[in-house]
Amino acid sequence: MKHRKLGIRKEILTDSDIAISVSNLSKSFQLPTEKAFGLKQALFNRLRGVKGFKEQKVLSNISFTVKKGEFLGIVGRNGSGKSTLLKTLAGIYYPENGEIIIDGNLIPFIELGVGFNPELTGRENVYLNGALLGFSRKEMDAMYNEIWEFAELKEFQDQKLKNYSSGMQVRLAFSIAIRAQGDILLLDEVLAVGDAAFQKKCEDYFESLHGNQTVILVTHSMENITKFCDRAILIENGKIILNGDPKKVAKAYKNLWS
Repeated sequence: MKHRKLGIRKEILTDSDIAISVSNLSKSFQLPTEKAFGLKQALFNRLRGVKGFKEQKVLSNISFTVKKGEFLGIVGRNGSGKSTLLKTLAGIYYPENGEIIIDGNLIPFIELGVGFNPELTGRENVYLNGALLGFSRKEMDAMYNEIWEFAELKEFQDQKLKNYSSGMQVRLAFSIAIRAQGDILLLDEVLAVGDAAFQKKCEDYFESLHGNQTVILVTHSMENITKFCDRAILIENGKIILNGDPKKVAKAYKNLWS
């Protein structure tokens, strides 16, 4: 594959134990500060040197690696940059500077149920969501019963999705998503789905991933960080301030509030 100094690329890394390598990653967003009503006002603002926006630095020179089979946690306060980092790894955002190298098939679980149609039945939405995840009709046929059994909603499969509660919709979306067999999973707070019994079921599933798949979890739950993660990263103001033992990272995260 052609080498690119900036951006995201997939290739086999020199170190066969590494699944993801992030080097000097930076990301900014432009926030509007002054509205330009019409072309005349926009030209006038430009002549005055008014940009109409300010630059917000969200990530600043982030560097880390993730080993194959490692369960990595990423924590930080709201606005620290952790979700932006996850979405950049997923390819939703493009890095401003730096490079991400991915060795393997990456599956993001960032917004469960994206693409669901409330006017379609649960059955129809399973096939629709599966298609959005890249599965063929034949592949969806093979996993169809497993999806409903995991979600524990099979009796509702022929009801329209608009009649499902929000919790039921999340359970169905999660059950579809975990059937996507990727080498690397990106998770954004998806452990908090459904009632207590279903959450326990999800936790058991993630326990089974240990050593078998590379997982990156963004969460505010220090319990999940210490329970599931082999290593954790603490981000503050767009920078990594601690990278290491999950218990130490959880303690440092709590100290940010004191």
